[in-house]
Amino acid sequence: MPPSRIPPLQISAFTATSAAGVGKETLFSALEQSKSGLRANDFGATPLPTWIGRVDGLEDISLPEDLAGWDCRNNRLAWLGLQADGFIEAVATARKRYGPARIALILGTSTSSIGETELAYTQLDADGRFPAEQRRPRVHTPHSLAMFVQEALGLEGPAETISTACSSSAKVFASAERLIRLGLVDAAVVGGVDTLCGSVLFGFNSLELVSPEPCRPFDAERNGISLGEAAGFALLERGPGRLQLLGYGEASDAHHMSTPHPEGLGAERALDDALARAGLAAEAIDYINMHGTASAKNDEVEGALVARRFPPGTHASSTKGFTGHTLGAAGIVEAVISLLAIERGLMPGTVNTTVPDPGCGPQIRLQPAHGEVRYALSNSFGFGGNNCALVFGRGAGA
Repeated sequence: MPPSRIPPLQISAFTATSAAGVGKETLFSALEQSKSGLRANDFGATPLPTWIGRVDGLEDISLPEDLAGWDCRNNRLAWLGLQADGFIEAVATARKRYGPARIALILGTSTSSIGETELAYTQLDADGRFPAEQRRPRVHTPHSLAMFVQEALGLEGPAETISTACSSSAKVFASAERLIRLGLVDAAVVGGVDTLCGSVLFGFNSLELVSPEPCRPFDAERNGISLGEAAGFALLERGPGRLQLLGYGEASDAHHMSTPHPEGLGAERALDDALARAGLAAEAIDYINMHGTASAKNDEVEGALVARRFPPGTHASSTKGFTGHTLGAAGIVEAVISLLAIERGLMPGTVNTTVPDPGCGPQIRLQPAHGEVRYALSNSFGFGGNNCALVFGRGAGA
């Protein structure tokens, strides 16, 4: 039985920082100009021969003195992202309106501060212990990001870390909706942050998923992903607004640790539930931001799903070629792109791709297009069959 329709939630502030730049304006400009943020890998002492979506300047960022104990690459990126597009100020206004205990914080990440832990293991003393400056248990924990951001924003409500691989910061919207609908909070800050680190780069390379060139989603000759890093956030509040979360769907098919179900059963279940909660038919969707990692199986399965469920005229694209695959931050970055599509009437193309895979359907567009976007769908599919689909829409006054 499909889920019931949910009341919409207004999205009163949102932002994203990635290889495309800091904040919405640089991201929008890249999308409009089909300008990729990928570059040849220059991360780490022995860089893999691949391309990455790296955020410039993280090494030069200093956290405020009262937050300095949280210092690590992931939290620096979070701090940089929070300052863009007036997001910190928007949260401060909401904190005054509702009180700090009535605002939830729900963040997705797949690696959190593991890069700092990797560094600490290269600095072991003669007794095999971390050096004194690295004995920071709050940093070396998967919950480090949420604890840091909660302190930085002065929030005291429920705080969650969601780590379901590449769907992590899409599923935050679902958790926020439930907390608000149940009356446990009045608003929620959602988002996600993941940074490049050795575990990610060499781990994906060991799975033979990393491309030696810029990723080409849905290309007939695609040969793997380009990894990236990003931070993104959104503020959700009760009631309708100019931009709205209308629906979400979650499914865990558990088909395989790292390969999607060959028929996309979990992904389709998430899609069905998202449309049901939004009260929409597939034909109503104007733009689809596809997960589109440029791996052989992901693109094959997702492309077939979109081809069989949506009209040929639906504009769909993958934006991984702009930012790289930002793992636990992918969901929020692509939610921001979907919101920009609605707000500004721009449907991005799929950069780097030249010859579309004919098995992936006519919906996939290589070039950006301008036009009215009333409803946008954003897909996020993670390892282990952790699937999430989100539906965003335009409200009154948009």
